[in-house]
Amino acid sequence: MMRPTPAFLFVVLALLAGFSPAALAATPITPVPPGAQLRVAAVQVRVAPDHRDWTYQLGEPVKFKVAVTADNEPIDAVSVSYTIGPDMFPGEKKTAAVPLDGLVIDAGTMQEPGFLRCIVTSEVAGKIYTGIATAAFAPEKIKPYQTEPEDFEAFWKTQLEELAQAPVEPILTLLPDQCTDKVNVYHVSFRTVGPSWMKVPARIYGMLCEPKAPGKYPAVLKVPGAGVRPYPGDKGLAARGVITLEIGIHGIPVNLPESFYDVLYAGALTGYWTFNSDNRETYYYRRVYLSCVRANDFLTARENWDGKNLVVMGASQGGQLSLVTAALDLRVSGLAVTHPAGCDWAAPLHGRAGGWPHPFMPGADGKPSANATPARMAALAYYDAVNFAKRIKVPGYYNWGYNDVVTPPTSTYAAYNVITAPKTLGLTLEMGHQYNEEQWKAIDNWVTQAIGVK
Repeated sequence: MMRPTPAFLFVVLALLAGFSPAALAATPITPVPPGAQLRVAAVQVRVAPDHRDWTYQLGEPVKFKVAVTADNEPIDAVSVSYTIGPDMFPGEKKTAAVPLDGLVIDAGTMQEPGFLRCIVTSEVAGKIYTGIATAAFAPEKIKPYQTEPEDFEAFWKTQLEELAQAPVEPILTLLPDQCTDKVNVYHVSFRTVGPSWMKVPARIYGMLCEPKAPGKYPAVLKVPGAGVRPYPGDKGLAARGVITLEIGIHGIPVNLPESFYDVLYAGALTGYWTFNSDNRETYYYRRVYLSCVRANDFLTARENWDGKNLVVMGASQGGQLSLVTAALDLRVSGLAVTHPAGCDWAAPLHGRAGGWPHPFMPGADGKPSANATPARMAALAYYDAVNFAKRIKVPGYYNWGYNDVVTPPTSTYAAYNVITAPKTLGLTLEMGHQYNEEQWKAIDNWVTQAIGVK
């Protein structure tokens, strides 16, 4: 059998590491001495501000240090491109060579509360690598731009009264193949609000997991992030003595094959967050917000609910829905919110970052968004999570990172800062739009302590 040459091995390992064939073709291959090892390392672009807590006073200058490494060692003769600008508003792109001891970028300062972001890219062997760091300037002083309609409370009072007119009519289907020795699992649905002209009543669907042992238990409502997908329910938390309900928001069963949801997301439900967003009476999220309250109607009617502990939790869109549900429903006893969407939508109209789905962000050319019509701005004010956050009266755990470019920290602080109820903020400074294992444990610890389980 022919023995592979060192050059052949280099090509195979490089391809496995992600280098493109074109890049390899332009790269001279140096023969490897007998007994030597090939080195294929993961490249990292590391960016960090010069304050360990990434936080600055207004007017205080910030410097970002940049390093491009492989195996934790700087790469020779590498250059980067970078932009520096307020959160979600990148500045002019510049390029610079990176010395072995790192590149220091003078980024200036901010005179208004907010975040200044440095985004750095570097091309190594044909592949683009990115690093981000974001400096905070007096984030506790960020105030929302979103205004509140004069009839905000009256509007939602009317919507809740309409919801109350619809009977819950729950349907529970036990799923024996998903049950465990400690937990029963059900696919459930119940009535919610829908268009008045529909002959078939609208329903909301979810996965209910309950302890099998007789007793009274706290309840947790889990509300979803954006998208269209199935949901498994939370058997792990139920096994610890909690009634858990994980819902979808689109009025379709949540236990079908993944391909079913992929087709919907690519077709009929593409961009659902924009549907009827210029009309407060028919906006897509009207039914969604009210359905979260209806989910609590279902949970609190369970005979094994303990009658006092009801926590709502979610991330991104789910964070938005958690803020809204806690404000609309006085039965909620606590909430856990991860990088919430839907906060301070009006801020981009004033040149500052707002929350997902960014209905009023200017275009790449800097021109105002075509979505910024008077009707849409008026309608969305009734749905902005900022106007719900100020009405929350129960304890909450909140968490996000400074590097989030989906639900930017400028927007989440705008909501957090108007909350007057007891609140705890868990920060992972470098975190983007995700959470790590440490954050998940912190969320779980807060929730279980709030409802009194181990």
